[in-house]
Amino acid sequence: MRQKIDLLNGPVFPSLAKLAVPIMATSLVQMAYNLTDMIWIGRIGSNAVASVGAAGMYMWFANGIAVLAKMGGQVKVGHALGAGEPEQARGYARNAIQLSLFFGLFYGIICLLFQGPLIGFFRLNSKTVIQDAEVYLAITCGLVVFSFLNQVFTGILTAMGNSRTSFLATAIGLVINIILDPILIFGIGPFPQMYVAGAAIATVFAQSVVTAVFLVSIRREPDIFMNLHFFTRPQTDILKELIQIGLPSSIQNMMFTGISMVIARMVASFGDAAVAVQKVGSQIESISWMTSDGFAAAVNSFIAQNFGAGNETRAKRGYRCSMIVVLLWGFFCTIVLIVFPAPIFRIFIPEAAVLPMGIDYLRILGVSQLFMCMEITTAGAFSGLGRTLPPSIVSTSLTVARIPMALLLISTPLGLNGIWWSITISSICKGIVLTAAFKKMTFRGIKVNTHS
Repeated sequence: MRQKIDLLNGPVFPSLAKLAVPIMATSLVQMAYNLTDMIWIGRIGSNAVASVGAAGMYMWFANGIAVLAKMGGQVKVGHALGAGEPEQARGYARNAIQLSLFFGLFYGIICLLFQGPLIGFFRLNSKTVIQDAEVYLAITCGLVVFSFLNQVFTGILTAMGNSRTSFLATAIGLVINIILDPILIFGIGPFPQMYVAGAAIATVFAQSVVTAVFLVSIRREPDIFMNLHFFTRPQTDILKELIQIGLPSSIQNMMFTGISMVIARMVASFGDAAVAVQKVGSQIESISWMTSDGFAAAVNSFIAQNFGAGNETRAKRGYRCSMIVVLLWGFFCTIVLIVFPAPIFRIFIPEAAVLPMGIDYLRILGVSQLFMCMEITTAGAFSGLGRTLPPSIVSTSLTVARIPMALLLISTPLGLNGIWWSITISSICKGIVLTAAFKKMTFRGIKVNTHS
């Protein structure tokens, strides 16, 4: 297929770049997706942003669950293809999709049944903010199955060397979201004003369209998706392999979100405006981590295929090339956030009372962007080898350290800024420790098994 890239032959950097650029573009599109919501919701007011910020934590948590099927599927499909076993790759893909569908439906039901207690965890101050948060949670997480499927399709296609389809599907979703957001939020034409609920509906509808685009597009990939038989009985042995690979990354992501929820609860004690600052600030900051995450996905597939084919030297060269790119990107993001925080934050929340807090957030978090890019890319390299446990241990342990560090720092004159510094310091440590661990542990005692 013309869309697939040969990751096993030819110059390393061009092959890696051809795969990575569409993935990075997809990540930027996803970031624009989120920022579009924030721009329009910010026009309602900081209370609306606080509502979406609280409910959005559970969408973030859902992504951690989705990683289980996505990571397992992407790594094992990559290994199987590298070893020249397309039938085995097909089995991994089918079971990954089935696993994703199950978890997406289960999580949606839980969020619909327990929306009140879930939002109550944050102890928000305004009754209106709480009600809006519950509505946003019910719509976005209740129908989160589309997001789950989109992620697993993206992982499988990336493992095949096809990152363009994911970019196309996500870009179509972005356009739909951009059009629907103002229409449904403010009530344009025949549509009533739905405010936060309108933003949630626009997001879910756009995600469902992305799923439809994937379903149509995968028919052009017969190597994996022909005669896939989605509704056949899952294979227990393959599910165990997928879970073994994906579970450490999934737990890491869920723990990260859980800790972020505890941090958000601390932030809420400084007022709903502080919650809004964290939500907007994290979306702005995503310009660095989502792009690095996209490049890490390319590194994952590149290393998985080459390692599956027994070409360790080429896999190592792929990691080195990747690190050079993300280090340059991380340095650029650091400069932008530290030097231009005010004009950037003002785009999303123009309220004068909130702006100083937003400036502090971006400047403090800007310090860690370079190291965060190192961490994310190295975690992708570890995953390509099938070693998802080391980055999970490093990331989870240092992320947990944010809680006592934040409690200590907020008791100083830093106040709210102490929470932001706890995040930055832990990110710096994670980047340094994980990169050093990869250099020491790479390829030691690892064997690829693509047979059930």
